[in-house]
Amino acid sequence: MEDGKKVVFYHDELHDEFAGDHIEAKKIDEHYRYVREGFFGTLLHAFWYRIIATPLAFCYLKLHFGHRIIGKEKLKEAGGDGYFLYGNHTHNLADALVPTMIATPRDAFVIVHANNVSMPVLGRITPYLGALPLPDDAVAGKHFLAAVRHHVTKKRCVMIYPEAHIWPYYTDIRPFTDASFRYPVNCEKPVYCLTNTYQKRKCRETPRLVTYLDGPFYPDAALPKKERQKALRDQVYRTMKERAKENTVCLITYIRASGQEDEGHTI
Repeated sequence: MEDGKKVVFYHDELHDEFAGDHIEAKKIDEHYRYVREGFFGTLLHAFWYRIIATPLAFCYLKLHFGHRIIGKEKLKEAGGDGYFLYGNHTHNLADALVPTMIATPRDAFVIVHANNVSMPVLGRITPYLGALPLPDDAVAGKHFLAAVRHHVTKKRCVMIYPEAHIWPYYTDIRPFTDASFRYPVNCEKPVYCLTNTYQKRKCRETPRLVTYLDGPFYPDAALPKKERQKALRDQVYRTMKERAKENTVCLITYIRASGQEDEGHTI
């Protein structure tokens, strides 16, 4: 895999952000409404999610990236249950759309930064598209956790990007903590992971986006809760690291700011 012409220097794999947006995030407090399932909420969700977003997501991913999903049949192994989906965070727009393609015909709800519900116009729509912003206080935290449990209980998909920050077109998997794996442990639901990879196309410079789906992984009830989280995290991380080897295109090279390029950390 040849190195990309663009070079990005980073300091911290866990916290550096290269999304390129500069949005002032609003505070997600006790007044934020996570579940919007009254008559009008259900109607707006159906309109924005099913009628507008899903067809546009399919067209964009197919036309721009020639998108393919490999392994979607594995969802049948969960037996129709709700599930948690984890993935690598490598594209501003595609990362918002791929979970919809994975989960369909079910709904996907994505845990996001507050930026995603803070934009002047789109920020009013994204909650009806499935955005679940992270809370900023304890009361909002209770509402957030209740919403997560509500959606998986309703047999929906809850999508999480454990890397937390976007590194565009990155072709390895960055380290991430096991903190977000408390959700499937507490809800006792299966876990899947997707790995977005970028692969060469003969006639186009834009790479093909190929998404590999793996799982299900289940919390090990024989372990204490904290160890269950770590075991799930390790399973997902190892699987995604292996899938990341399918990348064949390197558009950007990421180099640690010390000047030493990390082996395997190029995109």
